[in-house]
Amino acid sequence: MLLSEEKISHLSHVILGAIKKSMTAKLAGDDTAALREIKRVLAAELAQEEAVDRAVRARLASYSRQIIEGSQEWDVLYRKTFEEESRKRVHS
Repeated sequence: MLLSEEKISHLSHVILGAIKKSMTAKLAGDDTAALREIKRVLAAELAQEEAVDRAVRARLASYSRQIIEGSQEWDVLYRKTFEEESRKRVHS
């Protein structure tokens, strides 16, 4: 899912607030650097998820029998294939 810069910024501030309230985590450095790193990680994760989504959709489209997007069969195959593709990318 593609998120706007505003949404990523909002999530980054929410995450930073949670880290600062946490009794088990200490923030080293200033808030600006922490926000920048949180935004970088969020953007990287979202880009990875988009890449996996594109790969899964291409794989499902390549089946000889057309599977209708939104059907129960498509949803099950999408989730299963998404998990497989995600695992494959993490371990490579």
